[in-house]
Order: sequence, then C-alpha cells, then structure tokens
Amino acid sequence: MKIFVVGATGAIGRPLIAQLLAKGHDIVALTRSPEKARTLAEQGVEPTMRQNLRFANADVFDAAAVQAAITDAQPEVVIEQLTTLPKTYTRESMSAAAAFNTRIRLEGGANVLAAAQAAGVRRYLRQSIAFWAVPGTGLADEETPLAFDASPAVAADARIVTELERRLLGNPNIEGIALRYGFFYGPGTWFNPDGDVAQQVRQQQFPIVGNGEGVWSWLHIEDAATATVAAAEQGNPGIYLIANDRPLAVREWLTTFAQWLNAPPPPQISVEDALQIEGGADAVYYGTQMRGVSNAKAKRELNFQPRSLEWVVDTAVVPTRNNN
Repeated sequence: MKIFVVGATGAIGRPLIAQLLAKGHDIVALTRSPEKARTLAEQGVEPTMRQNLRFANADVFDAAAVQAAITDAQPEVVIEQLTTLPKTYTRESMSAAAAFNTRIRLEGGANVLAAAQAAGVRRYLRQSIAFWAVPGTGLADEETPLAFDASPAVAADARIVTELERRLLGNPNIEGIALRYGFFYGPGTWFNPDGDVAQQVRQQQFPIVGNGEGVWSWLHIEDAATATVAAAEQGNPGIYLIANDRPLAVREWLTTFAQWLNAPPPPQISVEDALQIEGGADAVYYGTQMRGVSNAKAKRELNFQPRSLEWVVDTAVVPTRNNN
C-alpha cells in the first residue's frame, strides 16, 4: 500500500517507518524541513529500503500545503502521529508544552484529516491515549468512558482525546482507527535508561505518591509501531487499546525500575503533601487513581503480541543493569 505518515520524525515515527518499509509498503513521510527528512532517512531506514520512501515538506498548520502534499501523494492510508512533548517529564515542562501540543493535535490534526478526506484516502489512523479511563476496578476496555471528572490536566486531555476521536470516527467517508497507546518506553522515550525519568529516579526525584496503587499500562515503542502497521493493514474501524499484557501499580513498576537502573529506592510522599505542590492533583491521579487497560481486542483482531516490560520479571525479582 501507499501510506502517508504524519509525525514521522517522532519517537514512534522512526520505528514505524522502518517497519512499514520492511513490510513492502511505499511511504511518503511529511516533515517540516529537508533536514528532518535527511535525519530520518539516515538514522531509521535501511539503505536497501530507501527507494520506497520519499518525503513531503509542509507545516501542518498550513492547510493548503498539507492538502497539496496528500493530494500529490495519493495514499490509500494516512497515519497521523502528531504530538509534541518536551525532553523532560516534569510538571513545569509538561505545563509549558501543553498549549502547543493541544494546538498541533487539534488544529494540525484537523488539517491533515480534511486533506485526507479531500484526497479520497480510504483509511486514517491517529495516535490516541490509553491511560485516561475513568477510575474503577478491573481493566478498562474500549467501551470504558474517559475521566472527564479527574484532576484538571487529566480531564482536559480526556476531553481533547474525545474530540479528536469524535472527528475521526464520526466521519462517514473514511475508515477511522484510533490507537490508544499505553506509556511508551524504550529508545527515545522518557522511560529508557538514558531518558529523563530514569535520571529523575537516579536522583530520587520521582516519588511514589500515597500507596502507589495507580495502575499504569506500558508499551514498548517498537511494539507500538508493530500494532500500528497491523492496524493499517487489517484493523477494523474504531478504537484499539494498545498496551502490554501486564499493567502495574506505581509501587511495583517504579520500585523495580529503580532496581534495574541500580538507583536508590524511590522516596514516598503522602497524598496530602503531593496536593500542596503545583499540579499535585494530577500527580495524585497518576500515582493513586490511574486505571490499567486491557489489550484483548488488539490481540484478537490485530494478532498483537507485545513484549514483557524489560525491568519486571514474574516474581518482581529484577536483574540490575550493567552500567559499566
């Protein structure tokens, strides 16, 4: 198939392009500059596959340029991975990035979707988020409502995700698929040994809040790309939760992550103390209320087989990293 990828230079874009090319697809990747295109080609793509990859340069906020690029490419499928997140995972950096990240998803995403529809694209996949299901017992599935009454930033993002998915899945002229990814880990992410969260853990700046019973669902960046390729090829219109098989409470994954990094045990702070910090309500949600998700639909319909979280073993006996 000919596939048009938007957001090709992000953490998921690089393995996604490589996997699509390995499957024999013809790829047009949208970038903002020729420099970004060269970087992607040099770092993420085998030389023998580059003949099936070309680039289109356009700013996603320029609706006419985006439409011209997609019309020229005439793809069967568009994959939109638009997001812009900071290198550091702190309340301050996330707050500073929030407005532009919202704009690129809402405004930029609207331009891409409109251009795809105008060009007669058959199928459209977009990045979405798995970890904002309404708190409750058991694992959330694709029918579970999102947490509109959660802490301020979480509730705001839940509303944005809902709007993005509504635009796509309510469009009768295109096969829309929303991929709700879990927390990314692996190369290029915050949760890699060279990532920002790992550095915070080493410095004991990433605490367990309260009893640490908030449940996180994880996804290796390569597995995210694999699921996306499968959805492009054989997915059904609708929502897919894309995460690994073992959601974990913060007190489990964070403690074992620290062990794996050869870092000191994470500190623990009370909910009351967390609430005194700016953005503390969101920290309390992530640390104590977040709900894990089920990947059953993705496994059933996409034959999704995610890897296990590398720093957690069955009995939570975690091999330490060799930092030499």
